[in-house]
Amino acid sequence: MFLLFFFAGISIVFSFLCSIWEAVLLSITPAYTEIKLKEGGFIGNKLKEFKENIDRPLSAILTLNTVAHTVGAMGVGAQAATYWKDSTWSWDINFFGYYTLPIGMEAIVAVVMTLAILYLSEIFPKTIGANNWRSLAPFTVRSLNIIIKILYPLVWFSQLITKFLKNDKNKSVLSRADFTAMTDIAEKGGELKQNEHKIIRNLLGFNKILAKDVMTPRTVVVAADETTTIREFYEKNKNLRFSRVPLFQGTKDQITGYFLKDQLLASLIEKKDNEPLSSIKRELIVVNDKYPIPDLFNQFMEKREHIALVVGDFGGMSGLVSLEDVIETLLGLEIVDEFDGTEDMQILARQKWEKRAKELGLVDENNNEEKDAK
Repeated sequence: MFLLFFFAGISIVFSFLCSIWEAVLLSITPAYTEIKLKEGGFIGNKLKEFKENIDRPLSAILTLNTVAHTVGAMGVGAQAATYWKDSTWSWDINFFGYYTLPIGMEAIVAVVMTLAILYLSEIFPKTIGANNWRSLAPFTVRSLNIIIKILYPLVWFSQLITKFLKNDKNKSVLSRADFTAMTDIAEKGGELKQNEHKIIRNLLGFNKILAKDVMTPRTVVVAADETTTIREFYEKNKNLRFSRVPLFQGTKDQITGYFLKDQLLASLIEKKDNEPLSSIKRELIVVNDKYPIPDLFNQFMEKREHIALVVGDFGGMSGLVSLEDVIETLLGLEIVDEFDGTEDMQILARQKWEKRAKELGLVDENNNEEKDAK
């Protein structure tokens, strides 16, 4: 009887440890690994090694777990057969009055052993490991390092087999969707404030936004003919609220650059008011309307510029996009200074279009629905 309990105990104990190790190892996050790595020491270095080559510790765990289950089952079964070999006791189970199944002590031992392995070496330890992985991580790393050395030949052979099934090891295990989900959870749990959560979500979706999504449309862009004199433009636009004004040659589709409002005022003070606006013209960044906002932001930073011309596929002007527009998109709010009369120029463009459409009879003023223009 002692050997029966001995084999059962050994099997459950080692299987319990394997389940703990597996749950902890798979629960450790990349962020925790980086933190431990920066702290230095054995734990951080081994964690990085395990995470970069995850099949190595997993091979050791599964090998030991399989051996424990197999040896335990064989030992318990052999001892049960030996101990009760002369026993004539059995429990007959009747199925619907037609079939009778005799259940002996060996079968009962097998059922008890199965339930013990299920609960004591699978469900309970994995639940403990998943919920307490932070506190169990150091123990897991140290003990797994020993097990890997003991089972090195078997681990090496397992790695040899599984290396052909591995995906790109440089591929991140976390996607943008994973980070977004973690941000939502952190906001609900109170670790992030609502405005912090909003900014992080906007940042994660930043790569999908194009210049046409945030630009000021062509219809509401204030532009000037570059041949207009500085004095003439100033007299017509004394209350100009824009700090940068694009310049065109002939039509708005021929944008040649832009000038700064401050430079225009400086030219007036310096008595250069009879010179054309082209004399204070500056170069303008030109991008396609499908240009990604992150790339445009990098251009603004590298060239120390604040405004860019957005053109369509045929080179015509679609609108203007500023550094302010990009930052507004990132922060998720409108940046309005004391001189801004309109927060969203795209809404203003839509309102102006509706006004013209009503005058032409394309929109019904009562229900504000578009009519067939044909």
